[in-house]
Amino acid sequence: MKIGGLIKSIVLSGMLFLIVSFSTAQINRVKPPNWWLGFKNSNLQLMVNGKGIGTTTPSILYKGVSLNAFHRAESPNYLFLDFTIETDTSPGVMEIVFTSEQGNEISYEYPLLGRERPSDEFIGFDASDVIYLITPDRFANGDPEIDIVSGLLEKKINRKDDYARHGGDIQGIINHLDYISEMGFTALWPTPLLINDMPKTSYHGYAMTDFYKVDPRFGNLEKYKLLSKKASEKGIKLIMEQVANHCGTKHWWMSDLPFKDWINYQSDYEKGSAPRITNHQRMVNQDLYASQADRDLMNKGWFVPSMPDLNQENPFMANYIIQNSIWWIETLKLGGIRQDTYPYPDKEFMSRWAGEIMEEYPEFNIVGEEWTYNPLLVRYWQQGILNSDGYQSNLKTTMDFPLQRALVEALNEEENWDSGLIKLYEGLANDFAYHDPSSILFFGDNHDMDRLFTQLNDDFVKTKMALAFIISAPRIPQIYYGTEVLLSNTENPGDHGLIRSDFPGGWKKDVVNAFTGEGLKKAQKEMQEFTKTLLNYRKKSSAIHTGKTVHFVPKEGVYVIFRQNEDETVMLILNKNEKPYSLNLERFNEMNLFDNRFKNILSLEEVILKNELQLKNNGVVLLTKKSD
Repeated sequence: MKIGGLIKSIVLSGMLFLIVSFSTAQINRVKPPNWWLGFKNSNLQLMVNGKGIGTTTPSILYKGVSLNAFHRAESPNYLFLDFTIETDTSPGVMEIVFTSEQGNEISYEYPLLGRERPSDEFIGFDASDVIYLITPDRFANGDPEIDIVSGLLEKKINRKDDYARHGGDIQGIINHLDYISEMGFTALWPTPLLINDMPKTSYHGYAMTDFYKVDPRFGNLEKYKLLSKKASEKGIKLIMEQVANHCGTKHWWMSDLPFKDWINYQSDYEKGSAPRITNHQRMVNQDLYASQADRDLMNKGWFVPSMPDLNQENPFMANYIIQNSIWWIETLKLGGIRQDTYPYPDKEFMSRWAGEIMEEYPEFNIVGEEWTYNPLLVRYWQQGILNSDGYQSNLKTTMDFPLQRALVEALNEEENWDSGLIKLYEGLANDFAYHDPSSILFFGDNHDMDRLFTQLNDDFVKTKMALAFIISAPRIPQIYYGTEVLLSNTENPGDHGLIRSDFPGGWKKDVVNAFTGEGLKKAQKEMQEFTKTLLNYRKKSSAIHTGKTVHFVPKEGVYVIFRQNEDETVMLILNKNEKPYSLNLERFNEMNLFDNRFKNILSLEEVILKNELQLKNNGVVLLTKKSD
């Protein structure tokens, strides 16, 4: 190897690499930092970044690997390499040699790894799971020494500021996996943990500045891997939040973009003009009559001024995003991906992105966020639907914002022929439109909307009713951290920082500790125990996981839903009557209730059902009968 300068050693993802810099070229980054053998797709495209690297010519000599082509970018500091990896290739370190015009050579050792787990063992979340959504910065502080990291732009911790960093981290999550498991959750979705080296509000994680780096204020890659391992040991699947639509303005490539179309409206950015912001009109993806101007602004406009919109129509960007997703699946042994702002990127790219992932991991799952209250749009994005434009999303799971709204309206409204519980009945009745309703994600609240308790006007009984329906419906349920102890943002509705408030007990000096129960109010303890009972029952209820659903039109403020299979019948009663009410059971004859012994899941009392069931109070009754 000819060396014309200084050799430096660095550690990247646990592997030792050489960076050789001299007067003509250098290597700063190679992405992905490693790859695996045995994929169905035998192609790999590397992005190589470093001063002048685009002026060199690459070559390799590794049995089973071919360098088919290389591409120079418009910036001289990038090179894109296309490889084909044969099926019988052995793991090892592939040497890539970059030769300058002067004949100098840079040698880079690139790891090709054997896969620890075959594709069909990556089992995604489904209707047998309950997902716990957390905002990591606000959940628990397990390592105070990394609260502030020198060299990063946001340098303060201030728990009194809703929009500042509070210090929650990956170790804090690991420390409380027992709590998550004992509550009955079987899947964990943290909002993004990748680095957001932004000057303010970096806590939320959605303005990523390196798609391959964990934010050091959360931990590091090894800690992220440990979270996945420890969660798996407790039967908890790890879901990673990813963002294909945008990055942060402080992303490392923003100071030297490889192509003139790497981001959308790039010429505006390079001129210093204010970015064009998306119109957020997501329906243009389906609208037969949408103008091209509206389509362009929706799909190409920046989400906010601090988040440049990535151009997935650039083929190198497209490959970068897809390979990044696969790299994280393999690295963390993921049980799912939650893709942010799903309808905002180029929809043809999103079909390809999801399709390539699901082709490699047929038992995996991805949920895409489409924040719409129109069930027709939810329907459009789920795979298996025969859309009129022929579009297939390859996306198994979408998010059920329409049913979420119906749930809240049904519980808050007065009962009438067109209001109250009938809204929830009609919302669930829309399932005829969906290809697979049981694969849709359902929730009462999340990190972007008012807390469930706040939405329900701080009503304890209504919150119980909502949670009971969420865990009983033919859906994949998701519960937002703190809902189980009645966290609210009623004092300031719409305040995202307050919506993402600290979980009580996540910090050493917290007076209230929801992990232990210390300092919780009576109502908080009762809701926590209620949630725990529901979730742990659901864990073993095949009728709720996969059973058929039968519901009856609400009558006199009572809505009754059944989940049933050959092994079990589950009967959920939502009762809005504040005075004692006698429920006539004759209209439910088809469910074979009479003279059968049911067990109350919440009180553990047994009851033999006759012609009537006395409901003493408003709220939830949840009964089960196992088949003989």
